[in-house]
Amino acid sequence: MAELVNLRSARKRKAREAAAKDAAANRAAFGQTKAEKLKRKAEGEKAARDLDGKKRN
Repeated sequence: MAELVNLRSARKRKAREAAAKDAAANRAAFGQTKAEKLKRKAEGEKAARDLDGKKRN
């Protein structure tokens, strides 16, 4: 016999998991020091410059 599932609780569990995932992403994005943000930005700019330098004309 199949296991009974309460759809309301399943929906709430799914919403909690999604909220936890969003919270983790926000902690990663907004929980950085200014120096970490600047370092990440500089690394991104360097990667873009390197990629542009390797493109053929």
